[in-house]
Amino acid sequence: MERLEEELTCAICCELFEEPRVLPCSHTFCRPCLQGLLRPSEAFPSGSCLSCPSCRAVLAVPAAGPQALPINFALKAVIDKWQQEKLAQAGAEAEVGTCRAHPRQPLNIYCLQDRQLVCGQCLTVGKHRGHPIDDLQSVYRKGREALGKLLEELTGQSRSEVFSCSERLQQQRARCRSALQSDREAVLQYFKELGDALEHKKAALLRALDELDSCISEKYDPLIEEVEKLKLEESELKELHSALQKEESPLLFLEKLDGLQQRLHALKHKQLPDPEPVEIHPRMEKVLQDTWSKTEIGQVHEIHTPEFHLTGSGQSSGEQTGASALWATLSEPNFIVLLLVLLVSLWHKEISSGAILTSLTDLLISLRQSYQHFCTYLQDTMIEMCDNSALPMELCRKFFPD
Repeated sequence: MERLEEELTCAICCELFEEPRVLPCSHTFCRPCLQGLLRPSEAFPSGSCLSCPSCRAVLAVPAAGPQALPINFALKAVIDKWQQEKLAQAGAEAEVGTCRAHPRQPLNIYCLQDRQLVCGQCLTVGKHRGHPIDDLQSVYRKGREALGKLLEELTGQSRSEVFSCSERLQQQRARCRSALQSDREAVLQYFKELGDALEHKKAALLRALDELDSCISEKYDPLIEEVEKLKLEESELKELHSALQKEESPLLFLEKLDGLQQRLHALKHKQLPDPEPVEIHPRMEKVLQDTWSKTEIGQVHEIHTPEFHLTGSGQSSGEQTGASALWATLSEPNFIVLLLVLLVSLWHKEISSGAILTSLTDLLISLRQSYQHFCTYLQDTMIEMCDNSALPMELCRKFFPD
């Protein structure tokens, strides 16, 4: 038996073969042992190889590893048979064995409390005294019957409840993950729309600033070009002056001097541009601070792009603000609707007062009178607004000269 055990032992781990695999060199080793011998190699297509512990041959290993090597089924069958015989022999020795505490006493009684074979003296004078006992075969039969009942319990209602609980848990998990995925998509969609809105607003602001830059170029570029021409003319005159000092011919000197004097006289009489300094209104920093920083995220798309323009530096900021506010009031759609409603109401008042319009001329006269009444009312109201907002009267006269 010992000789057979040596033949069934792996030469690497010195234990019984575990999943015996055959190498191309016909030597057999445990699969886990071969796994530990792998090393990378570029010389083989699979990229790995090992050296056989028995013959030292360098062998290619499949890409899947040692588990792809063929199994030594014959050796595996011998190992299984040997293990079964060894267990049977151990059981037989246990059944016919003798008690270690009481030499020569056979172990032929089964102690139900300690679940082991004991001898008669163990039950009378030993540590198993008073324990319940039974025949080994009888206990074995009862154990087999109990095993069958356990199988029924595993395949009965309790198992169906386990499967039902597992299905419920998986369904709940699936619903939670579905809701989570929906929330994730909502987050992505929301921030995509918000990002698109911000990009659109940013592009609009930059486009407005670019348009203002074009206005600045239109205002200053021609003036700068004109001054540059004057600078060039002045440089040319300086060069002519230097050249004239070196002229030795009296006639040519006088001719060139006369031309130089004429050009210098013309240059002095050219008036330099003196444009009024201008400022940008409104400034972007103020727009960002007063409008954008105070707007909620969800209302970003409602922010309107301001109209940037250049204003003279001599004009006070109060005048700019008042004019802008007044123009914004007159440009509001609600104000225009109010104007139309007032006109219609005045016209209706004229009709309801008993004045019968007999012709188109009377209708036009009535509308003109209503319009004049409204203009008077609007003028009084706007002047009152100017007084309340501390606007200069000059600014009010710009809108209402009469």
